[in-house]
Amino acid sequence: MTALKLAPTRTHSFRPGADDSPAPSPHTLDELGERIAELSARINVARHEMLILIAEFDRLDGWAGAGFSSCVDWLAWRTAITPTTARHQIRVAHALTRLPRTSDAMRRGLVSYTKVREITRVATPETEQELLTYARSGSAVQLRAFLRGWKRMEREGEISAEEIRHRSRKLSVVVDGEGMYVVRGRLEPEAGAALMRAIEAADAAIYRDEDPEARPSGEQRRADAAGMVAERALAAGFGEAASGARAERFQVVVHTEAATLVERGETGRSELDGVRVCAETSRRMACDAAVVRMAHGRAGEVLSVGRRTRTIPPHIRRALEERDRGCRYPGCGSRFTEAHHVRHWADGGETSLANTVLLCRRHHRLVHEGRAKMALDRHGTAVFFTKRGRPIGSVPPAVPGPVRRLPPAPREPAGRLWNGAGRYARVPERTEIRLREALEGKGGDRDDGGEPGGQ
Repeated sequence: MTALKLAPTRTHSFRPGADDSPAPSPHTLDELGERIAELSARINVARHEMLILIAEFDRLDGWAGAGFSSCVDWLAWRTAITPTTARHQIRVAHALTRLPRTSDAMRRGLVSYTKVREITRVATPETEQELLTYARSGSAVQLRAFLRGWKRMEREGEISAEEIRHRSRKLSVVVDGEGMYVVRGRLEPEAGAALMRAIEAADAAIYRDEDPEARPSGEQRRADAAGMVAERALAAGFGEAASGARAERFQVVVHTEAATLVERGETGRSELDGVRVCAETSRRMACDAAVVRMAHGRAGEVLSVGRRTRTIPPHIRRALEERDRGCRYPGCGSRFTEAHHVRHWADGGETSLANTVLLCRRHHRLVHEGRAKMALDRHGTAVFFTKRGRPIGSVPPAVPGPVRRLPPAPREPAGRLWNGAGRYARVPERTEIRLREALEGKGGDRDDGGEPGGQ
């Protein structure tokens, strides 16, 4: 096999404190791009040589003499990669020995390792040329999508493979050390596709009106959407299987103590399905939930169990939905909401329209965790503040019609207004008083015929 000789490349070093900008490159952007592509092709050529050697090494059981139990373990140790990566490389290496056209294309640097890895999953000596042609005409992402629908075997063989795939379905849900639920599984195509469409629909519903710049990451949005899919499924029910007393089995239950729900009470028991959650999470969930009061003895035994009651009765819920029409947090308006007690019922707050508002789960969590504050003014209007007390106003509506261009600002020094908003040297006293009152919220909307500000 011909040895590959790489030409040395020039690198540029940076001296701390000397100059923050990098040294000028001796290449144009086009030359840099071509150099990157050339090096990538050479890396693929070198990797092909390594794969051929791996296949030969494994065939001769070279790993056994070193005391390893498999070629996967040896390769992971010797080349400092994970066992999963080693397993993929060994699979591709052996596949290349059966696919001469694919092996030759990679040896010549015509296809990348990523594309070869996908091709070797389904290719046979009879079909590899067709797959190579497609691989060279599209991206690796397009090739992967194309191969998902590739016919791998005859009809009877596909049926047998489908039965094997069906038996391999699985789903596990475990709670990790931080109390987070970790979900892993393999779903059949129809179940997986239905789950993805449901998650996508929930994601679109939750974050439809959200500012794209303020949205969480895609993974975080899918996690939120999965929770909503589960909640909506439980709310809709599953026919007679979840009706009556049996429906009690399919509820999320939080066990907490009365003192835990008090705002500054002693934090005690606060568990969600046996997992410890913070007291504020219990307070948030108790805002809008069914409550069953239990009395325990000194040894923890249950002495009495009260009736199941809703913290938000149905008639209050209907009135809230009619009044608020979605999340009340400025700029949100999400239709998927929870009722929030402005003064928590555990602190003596009443369950009434005057003490409750609708918030989406994200902003409900924000308020309970102290990252935003909320209060009701004397008119009963919900007002929100940042953690430092700065008001959070709703986004103002767009100005209808053409926007009049403002005249250039004069060059005179700022006036005597306390916030520096005045730009004229002489501001009439009456105008300054009106501006002060407007800025401090004392002037209302009255019009006493005074002079226009700044005139």
